Amino acid sequence: MSEIVSTAEVLDGAPRIDGRRIGVHHIAKRIIDAGESTEQVAADYDLDIADVYRALVYYYDNPDEMRTVQKRSVPEDFTVVHGPDDLDKEAQRQA
Repeated sequence: MSEIVSTAEVLDGAPRIDGRRIGVHHIAKRIIDAGESTEQVAADYDLDIADVYRALVYYYDNPDEMRTVQKRSVPEDFTVVHGPDDLDKEAQRQA
């Protein structure tokens, strides 16, 4: 299982999985906001499931830091698209 680390030269210092450029906020966004399973995220990033859970624990244990990271890295108008129906809704919203 990997540790969560922060280094200024990688992901602008955002907490990430050691040895990877996968930020805690990337994992949280997919699982919490997009509703993806931990298993799917682990498979997509080629991570142990324990690393995904460790990232989620870090996310919940450090809410102030994570809010700051998300404000820096995720545009306010960012939306998650699950399928064609979501694209239709987004197109209608922008019209």
